[in-house]
Amino acid sequence: MFGKWANAPGPVIGFYRIGLATVILLPVFLYRKRKYHIKFPKVILLLPILGGIFTALDHGTWNSSLRYTSAANATLLGNTAPLWVALFAWLVLREKLRGLFWVGLAFALTGAMIVLGSDFIRHPSIGLGDMLALAAGVFYAGYFVVTERGRQKLDTLSYVWLVDLIAAFTLLLISLGMKMPLTGYPTQTYLAFLGAALVSQVGGYLSIGYALGHLSASVVSPTLIGQPVVTALLAIPLLGEALRTEQWIGGLVVLVGIYLVHRSREGSPVAELTASGN
Repeated sequence: MFGKWANAPGPVIGFYRIGLATVILLPVFLYRKRKYHIKFPKVILLLPILGGIFTALDHGTWNSSLRYTSAANATLLGNTAPLWVALFAWLVLREKLRGLFWVGLAFALTGAMIVLGSDFIRHPSIGLGDMLALAAGVFYAGYFVVTERGRQKLDTLSYVWLVDLIAAFTLLLISLGMKMPLTGYPTQTYLAFLGAALVSQVGGYLSIGYALGHLSASVVSPTLIGQPVVTALLAIPLLGEALRTEQWIGGLVVLVGIYLVHRSREGSPVAELTASGN
């Protein structure tokens, strides 16, 4: 929603959203670093650096995709991240995922398709915008996989701040390289940048970072398929958009899928390990 209200180039929206969040969190980051004598060995820094690059590429490609395809198509394809996370965890990390997990993931993805997919069905061709959104889903998945490991080494705030710093710098380079204007926008745009920084970046990414310190990426990413459902609900009062009957049904299917994904963890060794947190 903040992206819609901002009405600016994708990388610029990402730069302001993440850059302002970096500035907002800086005093708290420095205070904690001094108080707890937090140090960052070079080996550990590699993870937030990778997380920051993935974040920048995710924001840049997804926001840019909105210029070439519909918001519904972009959101649907961008939310394929849980599928890539699950496949990576299964094929590369050899993580044992129960049958109930795959059933829950299928429900969640199907529900998201019902909520957002009517426009995709009307325009099923895959164009540049759709490819950019799909790429954003892959980059988003990369962020989840890297962050799950990064949070084993760093606390939530330190990790998220370092990721934001790298992501903001990367998006600044992208914006300058593509000669996108960084100033001259109306007041509403700057307020949207600030809202995205406070709500979506500080609130959202701190929550995701904390969750990934206690749960596996294969569990957190399907849970976030609930984002389109929440967006659709908030669009009723904030954007004046009404939900169709099939969208309500799709939302319920997403919630069932998320429930099944979490049920699949019960009694597993991974669940018992992560329940203790860090």
